[in-house]
Amino acid sequence: MEDLSPSPPRRTGPLRVLVSSYRSAPHVGGQGVYVRQLTRALRDAGCEVTVVSGPPYPVLDAGIALEKLPSLDLFEEKNAFLAFRPGHLASKADMTEWLAHNTGAFAEMTSFALRLERFMKAEGHRFDVIHDNQTLAPAMARIDPRTPVVTTLHHPIAIDRDFAVAGAGSWWRRALQARWHSFVETQARTARRLPRFLAVSEAARDEYGRLCGIDPRRVTVALNGIDHETFQPDPEAARDADHIVTLASADVPVKGLDVLIDALALLKRRNKSPRLTVVGKLRDGPSKRALEREGLLDQVRFVSGLSGDDLAALFRRASVFVSASRFEGFGLPAAEAMACGAPVIVSSGGALPEVAGDAGIVTLVEDAVALAGALEQVLGDPGLQAKMSAASAARARTAFRWDRHAQAAIALYTEALHARTSESTGAGAP
Repeated sequence: MEDLSPSPPRRTGPLRVLVSSYRSAPHVGGQGVYVRQLTRALRDAGCEVTVVSGPPYPVLDAGIALEKLPSLDLFEEKNAFLAFRPGHLASKADMTEWLAHNTGAFAEMTSFALRLERFMKAEGHRFDVIHDNQTLAPAMARIDPRTPVVTTLHHPIAIDRDFAVAGAGSWWRRALQARWHSFVETQARTARRLPRFLAVSEAARDEYGRLCGIDPRRVTVALNGIDHETFQPDPEAARDADHIVTLASADVPVKGLDVLIDALALLKRRNKSPRLTVVGKLRDGPSKRALEREGLLDQVRFVSGLSGDDLAALFRRASVFVSASRFEGFGLPAAEAMACGAPVIVSSGGALPEVAGDAGIVTLVEDAVALAGALEQVLGDPGLQAKMSAASAARARTAFRWDRHAQAAIALYTEALHARTSESTGAGAP
């Protein structure tokens, strides 16, 4: 049986950090943004940083190494069932990925962690600690006894699963959603076996405790940072009148776009017709049907594929940014909008009040009447907009800093390595 006893940490030279993420490209969501910004901040803090990732791979800064762990990438296959090869039989990771994908489940995290486990058996001596980007797969708990694992907690997917299942309609659609999200219970079991976490908000910490049984004493909270070079105020940019901006990357209930549409419908009945720009795609679905039903299509524009600079320019023109989400583990778009000086109205969903702080207006989740009232108040008062804009920019400069997030991570690495040293030397034993 392979020796998995703890090895003492290296005491000289920079801290060698392996950041693991099962998929990491910037265009696949927050994973890629987090990996790039975290690794940059760790490098700037003096760490020797390597990223290990499955496809699609990250965009990294100079001085940060990348180890690629290729997957079967079955989402790119025309027929995933026919992508089977006899060689897959020799790989537990490949078989797990192929079987899950072709039976309606999502197992990228599990298969990635199995590949990472194999990688660490051969290359683990190169690293002092692993900082994992919410993989939460069983193999991570097996890796931890040899190389300490610190896990970032973002957004509990159990919340998305519950909304998806409840809104699926027919019994068989609910069954499909439950099957797809079956990894959620695997993540919960794994989380209970891991020792240290870095949560991006108090809401993320609390919900993981409630849904997964994680002891909150094992969780350090550090708000995410943002890219202040891209997202910053521009004194020369003029704000549009009656222009609301929101971001909804998917037409799903958790994002709360339906609540914002209901608020616009209420304003229309009061003879007010502000424009809404949605960063996302309009698909045949609930949002499109609601916009057609309320006669709002001519007021709403959907945009997608924006660069960071394009998004920042949009935030600088907005009269107000709105996030009506039912839950956010952090709320990066709201933070980025604030950094550009946009007044913000957010729901009480998850971490959004933590992000807005005293700079924004908070309305109750799913309360379209309150949201309509807040919009009417802000859009009708240029002086209030200016005051909220200044408060947003000031809060963003101090609250959302990657260097602080990285320092919280490094403190956890140090704690983990100190604990391993004590274990290996028998310090503290009776």
